[in-house]
Amino acid sequence: MVDIHCRSVHFSNIQAVLFDKDGTLEDSNYYLYQLATKRARLIDAQLPGVGDPLLMAFGVLPGKIDPAGLMAVGSRWENAVAAAAYVAETGRGWIEAKQIVEQSFVESDRFVPNDQPGQMLPESRDLLMAIHGSGCKLGILSNAPTGDVRNFVAHHQLGDYLDLQMGADGAIVKPDPALFWSACEQLGLPPERVLMIGDAASDILMAQRAGAAGCIAISWGVAAPHLAGADVLIDRLSEIALA
Repeated sequence: MVDIHCRSVHFSNIQAVLFDKDGTLEDSNYYLYQLATKRARLIDAQLPGVGDPLLMAFGVLPGKIDPAGLMAVGSRWENAVAAAAYVAETGRGWIEAKQIVEQSFVESDRFVPNDQPGQMLPESRDLLMAIHGSGCKLGILSNAPTGDVRNFVAHHQLGDYLDLQMGADGAIVKPDPALFWSACEQLGLPPERVLMIGDAASDILMAQRAGAAGCIAISWGVAAPHLAGADVLIDRLSEIALA
């Protein structure tokens, strides 16, 4: 067990810490921006006029991704459902709409491969090593596919530090507490002994609904009203201290 201090908040007897990946450990903005843009373009090529509304739905801003938007926060499954809804509005049947989207998503994966994950965000490696060295269990719990989580871990050689590498591969996604409970079950720990660290409202809601020890949200110094529900909101990972 370890005690974790963060600003004026104290988390006692923590046995595991779970990190979100995108925006918390990994700078994935460029990859997500390219992927969302390619998906919208491929769908627009079949259904002209759909591209711009899709970019807005994905949360694509000039040169970057909205950190609270669908692409940054949602799973692949959620993005596909949202895109299919826009396609269906053109008069296509639901099954056909889903097929168009899935084909475009698969083709986008070929054009924008994720075999070279983004850089680790500042201070993230040091914090992972410190938590691991304390004897506390450590894991990644992401809305990205599990394959993307494993690619990130392998690329940055983090496997020796982690007890869990878990993504969302189906309809159970953040903020569904079932995802957190599943992670806790794999760690062999009760939720009230597991702390969540993330950069999205979905991380906060999932932790609260699951009965977690708490949730630390990181904004990287940017105004983040959507993270107001966290137990503590920080600007840098170095604000997290182990006792």
